Amino acid sequence: MALDSKIPKGPIKDKWTDYKNHINLVNPANKRHIDVIVVGTGLAGGSASATLAELGYNVKSFAYQDSPRRAHSIAAQGGINAAKNYQGDGDSTYRLFYDTVKGGDYRSREANVYRLAEVSANIIDQCVAQGVPFARDYGGLLDNRSFGGVLVSRTFYAKGQTGQQLLLGAYSAMNRQIARGKIEMFNRHEMLDVVVVDGKARGIIARNLVTGEIERHSAHAVVIASGGYGNVYFLSTNAMGSNVTAGWKVHKKGAYFANPCYTQIHPTCIPRSGDYQSKLTLMSESLRNDGRIWVPKNLDDVKAIREGSKKPTELTEDQRDYYLERRYPAFGNLVPRDVASRAAKERCDAGYGVNATGEAVYLDFAASFERYGKEQAKIQNISNPSEAKIKELGQEIVKAKYGNLFQMYEKIVDENPYETPMMIYPAVHYTMGGVWVDYNLMTTIPGCYAIGEANFSDHGANRLGASALMQGLADGYFVLPYTIGDYLADDIRTGKISTESSEFEAAEKEVTERIEFFINNKGTHSVDYYHKKLGKIMWDKCGMSRNAEGLEIAIEEISALRKDFWQNVNVPGTSTEYNEQLAKAGRVADFLELGELFAKDALVREESAGGHFREEHQTEDGEAKRIKEFQFVSAWEYKGEPKDAVLHKEELAYENIEVKERSYK
Repeated sequence: MALDSKIPKGPIKDKWTDYKNHINLVNPANKRHIDVIVVGTGLAGGSASATLAELGYNVKSFAYQDSPRRAHSIAAQGGINAAKNYQGDGDSTYRLFYDTVKGGDYRSREANVYRLAEVSANIIDQCVAQGVPFARDYGGLLDNRSFGGVLVSRTFYAKGQTGQQLLLGAYSAMNRQIARGKIEMFNRHEMLDVVVVDGKARGIIARNLVTGEIERHSAHAVVIASGGYGNVYFLSTNAMGSNVTAGWKVHKKGAYFANPCYTQIHPTCIPRSGDYQSKLTLMSESLRNDGRIWVPKNLDDVKAIREGSKKPTELTEDQRDYYLERRYPAFGNLVPRDVASRAAKERCDAGYGVNATGEAVYLDFAASFERYGKEQAKIQNISNPSEAKIKELGQEIVKAKYGNLFQMYEKIVDENPYETPMMIYPAVHYTMGGVWVDYNLMTTIPGCYAIGEANFSDHGANRLGASALMQGLADGYFVLPYTIGDYLADDIRTGKISTESSEFEAAEKEVTERIEFFINNKGTHSVDYYHKKLGKIMWDKCGMSRNAEGLEIAIEEISALRKDFWQNVNVPGTSTEYNEQLAKAGRVADFLELGELFAKDALVREESAGGHFREEHQTEDGEAKRIKEFQFVSAWEYKGEPKDAVLHKEELAYENIEVKERSYK
């Protein structure tokens, strides 16, 4: 099969405009005859559902949570990128495009990324019109802050609750359409299979998670907006319910999966405190604007801090190693996420980790308290302020910008981050891989689309901070509503899709048999037993550092674990009630299959890219021989990349790729 990305011809800056001018449209009077299923109600799914319904399509929206506003997009903290150049610091559509491609180690699809940068400014206008309370400066204008990997301030934010506020905006737009009858909302429903009729996606099989009822739902097109699969690692910053099932089911029905091994390791997460944890907590990357990252220079100080005989505040400036500022002076603490994550791991692996497990570095705000405090003293005309007053004034400014994040940290760690530096460590966060899509966001199954984090196209090997919200809303508000019309224009006379076909019957039978197996299999181990084992294999052998030997072992271990799962998993309860263990069993079964594909993909990539460092086989003394010097791991850090190569690679990289066989079946 040849993968045709359908990227329009012509200069990259004109592709999207010219494309929209020539694609097929659906007459407003005909949209009411067309049904669309949207799986997921996060920023991508919520914005897509609301926009498609506003256009006149009949939308069925599915969420496994009790409400669309529970989607994991609500957990995003720091901001959303847009090329508006409000700060007058040189930002532009091209610069956002270039930063995004460069941040992804030149592995993104350039045409999609340019379109993303192009529509980014519209997102802010849309959200302001919805009432999203973005932060504003003293004059009432929208404020911006900077994020890692860029040299400008382009990130719009709402304190540390940006995802929540944006999701509430999309949710309000959905509610308007629900009230009009244009969106039929299915809460507590999980998609368990896609139904393909005559080669086209024509519906889904869903389970009512409250009653256990298996339902058939038909439509003229199916949109997968189910987020990422970071929970394949068990411990991640994702909500515990986040899963790969919707994307994996369309993959098993013929949709290709791309870049499964590209996972983002977020540099600013609260370190794990023990094996009992079931998830990790993100601290927004925006904190790196004002926090300085460091470890002690001397191992004796590290030992004293771990033992509790010395406090980090007792170390003088010359006893601290601000390693990001030392290594990357131009970007300092605002290097891209992959660079910051690898650097933190390298310092901790070298023995400089500051917590009991040796897996933590400091994120210190003392310098910001002093800087902001002196500025406020000037503004308030306070002469000769004391150090305590300066600190108090500075802390008030930081509290206004990040107060809820500091509060969250204190509740979890039981330390006051205003008085002692935060401790952070990298953790699994976002997944750049996903279902393969073309320029229209359609998978290799006609009529089946994937948007937001569920697809692979925009972030390459590593996502820039504040670009997840940008992609989700761009796809849902401004891209899919155009491109899906081009496909649906042929369906205006098709009529309702029947759910009584043999394809629906076969899909429902397969789903039912799987559920019955889980309930009737009297195994000895819980679902979490297998999930934790998978997560350890993934983190140890498919995480930030990888080598061929470890990946080959991982493939064997995951295969054996999967076999044991199907023999010995135990799921209590029945299938006709709310049964979270039953739902989790299906999700972990999919994670086990994805994990094997993940490791196989990583094995054939003999490169270091994004958050992943590829090592050679272990030497006899156990030390890994590095392929490259640490500071030249990625395209980001390599200073000799060709200056013009980024602009016109998409025709070479994505047109007519011959795929001889699927990686996993």
